[in-house]
Amino acid sequence: MDWQLDAAELRVLGALLEKEIATPEYYPLSLNALVNACNQKSNRDPVVAYDEDTVETALDSLLRKGLAVRITGDGRVPKHGQRFTEVLNLGRPETALLCVLMLRGPQTPGELRGRSERLYSFDDIEAVENALNRLAESGMVKKLARQAGFRESRYSHLLSGDVEAAEEMEAPAAHNMHNGAPQHEEGLAERVTVLEEQLSELRRNFEDFRRRFE
Repeated sequence: MDWQLDAAELRVLGALLEKEIATPEYYPLSLNALVNACNQKSNRDPVVAYDEDTVETALDSLLRKGLAVRITGDGRVPKHGQRFTEVLNLGRPETALLCVLMLRGPQTPGELRGRSERLYSFDDIEAVENALNRLAESGMVKKLARQAGFRESRYSHLLSGDVEAAEEMEAPAAHNMHNGAPQHEEGLAERVTVLEEQLSELRRNFEDFRRRFE
């Protein structure tokens, strides 16, 4: 990759990817719809409050990089789409994982599987890890060092450059927070991940059952 993305560009691109897959009937997006997608409170970490100027500046930069497209004509409101998947020749599994990493930051394979359900349905954790490995081989994601006191390693995208230095600065603070927190918090986080996986499995089973009677 000959480019790196800043925080606003990542959020804009992630929002475009998400809406293209999850709500294709509303894609491509007007500037106003894209601002709302960037600022929504669900499935975002951190939650932001970008104004139109911020989003438009990020869009202009993505256009120059060839990662976005602006559709105009017939006096209609301009709409915006992404060319990221075309430029990088990404499949749906890899697109789903990168999208969630852009919108929510570093995550474990279990978290990624649960949070990417609307974008792509992974059969199991191994399928997630296989897709992550393909992205890692292409230099787009990286497996981070496992933090003390945590069971799973997280993965981060590399679309803004290497995360190693930032991760090294974050790790001591995260470790101190963990040591000062009640011991049950780690187990609680793990149980939430398991429940997310079980819920996704139940949804898939229900869809299979429903299709048999259609």
